[in-house]
Parts: sequence; structure tokens; C-alpha cells
Amino acid sequence: MTLHFDSDSLSQRLTTVKPSPTIAITRLAAELRRSGKDIIALSQGEPDFDTPEHVKKAAKDAIDAGATKYTDVDGTPELKRAIVQKFKNENGLDYDVPNISVGTGGKQVIFNAFSATLDEGDEVIIPAPYWVSYPDMVLLTGGVPVTVECREEDGFKLTASALEGAITERTKWLVLNSPSNPTGAGYSRAELKALADVLLRHPKVLVLTDDMYEHLRYDGWEFSTIAAVEPRLRERVLTCNGVSKAYAMTGWRIGYAGGPAELIKSMATIQSQSTTNPSSVSQAAAVAALTGPLDFLAERNAVFLERRDLALASLNSSFGLSCRAPDGAFYLFPSCAGVIGKQTPNGRVLSSDVEFATYLLESVGVAVVPGSAFGLGPYFRISFATATDRLTAACQRIGEACASLR
Repeated sequence: MTLHFDSDSLSQRLTTVKPSPTIAITRLAAELRRSGKDIIALSQGEPDFDTPEHVKKAAKDAIDAGATKYTDVDGTPELKRAIVQKFKNENGLDYDVPNISVGTGGKQVIFNAFSATLDEGDEVIIPAPYWVSYPDMVLLTGGVPVTVECREEDGFKLTASALEGAITERTKWLVLNSPSNPTGAGYSRAELKALADVLLRHPKVLVLTDDMYEHLRYDGWEFSTIAAVEPRLRERVLTCNGVSKAYAMTGWRIGYAGGPAELIKSMATIQSQSTTNPSSVSQAAAVAALTGPLDFLAERNAVFLERRDLALASLNSSFGLSCRAPDGAFYLFPSCAGVIGKQTPNGRVLSSDVEFATYLLESVGVAVVPGSAFGLGPYFRISFATATDRLTAACQRIGEACASLR
């Protein structure tokens, strides 16, 4: 008798969770590429630049020095001290080593925080559009994601009145992401202060701020983080960040956070029973990243800005599409409302952003992520963190696909 795994053995909680749409679309694009099709993937948020040389050298030196053993569960003292200085010098935040957590990527840090604090039924306010992983991480840790739609006319940002209306007696966390994935929208200091004023009236609500894209910014927009804007919230804020985006270190898997010492200690307990420490070599590289020169960022941001403006002009001249300029990150979030209800050359009527994204992939070989995956349609996300010539070709293809609709 052949025995099979019974799907009834899976947890009920798992049935509420979806695989990452960005990874799924990237995989589908890869499959089409392997079949011989010319696919341009604008679906994954990964800089096409290389990790800086001084960072790679630090990793090689660490290997040669034998720094390949277990480290402290949630980060080496050297890395934690570097993070303390980063927060002080760049963000005006005074943390100490016991206030710092290091994880295997920013995603683990956030997951640890939710695991350490959420009980069944606790609510987490998540402005939409949102990074695709936030709601599912809340569900996996027993919480209830409460999404609040942020309209394009509000810059895709949460307003103070919308926040006030979303808070209930079960609210445990508010999640803020600035600059945002997927829109690139960034909160001004004044906008964060307005949200902080609401939070001061609700002392039990914690704040998780995801600042992963802070160094990728355009047009003079200035980055602020809420714990620095309103110091009275400091003991309720977990300020999350990492080295993945700014330093082109996505594969090194180092995320970190600063927050209340008791929360940080509890997150370390969670991590001690999952992955234990992040890679020792990656931590050594992260020290070099955080303490080394940042002059390379200006050159890279100039390239990103050029690509942003190129793609903006092309998309805004395409039939049925419109797109606002992002303040930071490397994403565009165009509206495709103008193509909904239109007919493709093979006679199919497009009824959603998902169908439009599928049409682009199948008809012109461009992979994008539908906005509904981020909680708001009809939009789609493209990443302009790709080679300029490929981005140009992709935007031309999108324009041609739109022009073919009737």
C-alpha cells in the first residue's frame, strides 16, 4: 500500500496564506524564458548593481580570519554597535546595543516582532497598497490584518483621519513603509507628525516602521522616520531596516531593527528557536556597509532617477495608463484603469489588473505584478531596478500592447 501525505494534516492557518505574488510571477517569467521566449522581468525588487567592493572585501577577510562560527543569536556586538551609530548619525535615534536586533533579512525581523507580540485576534493596521508579505505574516502569527485603502489622490499615503477610524480596542500594531513598496510614496515629516498625534491618543498601539528604502530618494524628498519625528513614541516603535536595497546586498540576508529592549529580547527568543544567528560572514559584510563610505549611492540614485523618468514618460504616453512620480525606492505603480474593459487582439476582454498583467506577459513578454497583489487595483507595479536598455525595451513593449487594445 502506498501512503500519501494527507492535506488535512496541514494547519488551518496555512490555508489563509498566499505564496508571494512577486516570486510567483518571477518564476513564471523564468519558465517562459527557459522555453525560449524573450522575457523582460520587471517584477522583482532587486538592484542590478553589484555589492560595493569594500563590503565584499570585508566578507572575504572575515572568511580568511575564521569568522565562520556561530555568533550571538540576534547579531554580533560589532554589528549592533555599527547599527547604533547608523541610527544616531543618519536618523537622530539614540539606541543602545540592547535595543538592537539583527535577523536573516528584514522579513525575519518583522516576523519575529509579530510572533513575539500577537495573540489570536489582535489587529494590525496595514495601509494599502502594501508590501505583499505584511498581511500574510500577520495571519501566520495569529493576527488579523486590517487594510486601509490609501487613495492615489492622497499620494497612496495613510491620512490621520483614516488611521483614527481604523483603530479599535484590538489594534496591536500600525505598519508604516516609507518610501513604499510598491508605490515609492514617501511620508513627509509633517505627515508623520499628524499620524503620531493620533497614536499619542492611543497608547496601546505599537508602530512598526519599515525604512528599507530610505537611501533611495529623488527630487529633493527628505526621509524621516516616526520615532525621530515624535520622540514620545520611541518606546512603542520598532524601526526596521536592512542592507539589501541601498547596498545591493539582497542575497546576503541581513535585516535589523531598533526598539524597546523588552521587545528586542523577546524577538531574540523567537529567533533562537528558528534560525538562530544570521550568517557570520554576512554580518561582517554588513558592518563594512554601515560604517563605510556612502558616496556610491549618489551615482546609483542618479541612474535610478534617469530610469524612473524614462519609464514615467513612456507609461504616461501609453494608451489607458497613468502614473505618478515616486519619492523614493525603485518602483512605479501605474493605474491601468483605462484598459479595463478593453479587448485584446485575440478577443479577450480585460476585466482586472491581473488579466492585464497576464496579457503583458503572454503578448509582449513583460512581467509585471498586478496591483491587487498589493491590496489595490486596478494598478500594476514595475521595478526600474534593471538595465536601462531592457527597461526601455519593456516600456516600449507595454506601449505597443496597450495600443493593440480595442
